[in-house]
Amino acid sequence: MEPKKLTVPDIGRMKAAGERISMVTAYDCPFARLLDEAGVDILLVGDSLGMVVQGLETTLPVTLDEIVYHTRMVARGRRRALVLGDLPFGSYQASPMRAVESAIRLVKEGGAEAVKLEGGTTMARTIEAIAAIDIPVVGHVGLTPQSVHRMGGHRVQGRRGGHAPGERDRVLDDARAVQAAGAFALVLECIPLDLAAEITAELTIPTIGIGAGAHCDGQVLVLHDLLGLSSDWTPRFAKRYAELGREVVRAASAYVEEVKGGLFPTEAQAFGARAAKAG
Repeated sequence: MEPKKLTVPDIGRMKAAGERISMVTAYDCPFARLLDEAGVDILLVGDSLGMVVQGLETTLPVTLDEIVYHTRMVARGRRRALVLGDLPFGSYQASPMRAVESAIRLVKEGGAEAVKLEGGTTMARTIEAIAAIDIPVVGHVGLTPQSVHRMGGHRVQGRRGGHAPGERDRVLDDARAVQAAGAFALVLECIPLDLAAEITAELTIPTIGIGAGAHCDGQVLVLHDLLGLSSDWTPRFAKRYAELGREVVRAASAYVEEVKGGLFPTEAQAFGARAAKAG
């Protein structure tokens, strides 16, 4: 029996019902299929692919073409989950019209069912423009990785007495602006848990936290952190639920050893072996 496909209205109803929302990044069809089977609600094709897949130091060089390509693969692999595509740096900041064109590509060419972009009050008109053509939008405030240079690195945002005056109020204003502009959900990244709780209680749209504590309506993790496919270092806000990186090294090492020792392949992995033996 086919699972019930999740839609944008379903995500809103989950908040109203007090049901927590699960989101995980995905970048290809096989992992999308596995995460979908596991019951993940939202698959985010994040520009984080620049760091965890392409080996870059930031997300900034990721292009819209690359996000479209990866989103297309993820969309093929899921049956139940909602597919959310990231708008990468440079694909929406120039103007609301540019953002609309980029969002259309993600939906039309990539198969995304919603798009995500970073920024609050400064992106309100952009969110409005995308939502006005019936493309669902997820906002993203707090630590916004595309603003890494302005923020001076990946720093917690919204602390009382933080490094920037009025930082806490700015995060609150950003969250309100995203909702008012028409977004259907909001990612809160690396903000104090009490601030995340305040935002979650005030907003009517779901909040999805990453490094924002347990009071959000849902949580998102990067796939490679969740599975232990990244380096031995894991961000404080993440949790490694497996150590697949070590298992990959073990399996590949065993393969190399068998090839070097002439133990692979055997007749079981060859064609025509029985016929040759019989002759």
